[in-house]
Amino acid sequence: MESSRKGGRYSRIYKQLQELLITTTDPDARMATIVAVLHHKMDYFFWTGFYLLAEGELTVRTYQGPLACQVLEKHKGVCWAGVDQGRTITVPDIDRFPGHIACNSVSKSEIAVPVRNKKGKIVAVFDIDSASLDSFDETDAAWLEKIVELIF
Repeated sequence: MESSRKGGRYSRIYKQLQELLITTTDPDARMATIVAVLHHKMDYFFWTGFYLLAEGELTVRTYQGPLACQVLEKHKGVCWAGVDQGRTITVPDIDRFPGHIACNSVSKSEIAVPVRNKKGKIVAVFDIDSASLDSFDETDAAWLEKIVELIF
């Protein structure tokens, strides 16, 4: 999907999420709603979910798509790169990402967005995989960063 179309779709989704998330302040409920809406509205999202960072581990929480890795090996893979570097990581071809954790062989590209609480501490990672190469760009990164700010 071209960036201009993505931007328009994300804008509409963001407005919808703002309306939906007003009914609760519970982060788990908000994450579940974000996952459901995005997974079903963005046709190139193959796996969409959150990994919670607690006690030094990234453990899967709310997600949609095929089965996920339950606990990610420490400081390895795209999600941990997002945590360790404190920024969104976009990977056009996961087979070229050193240390990639292959939870599903269908995944070809990935984006991992750190989620920060109100104090600015990273508490989770929003992870999205695509079955196509080079699915994610700066439009995805910017909008997903804005969307995860709705959680807390």
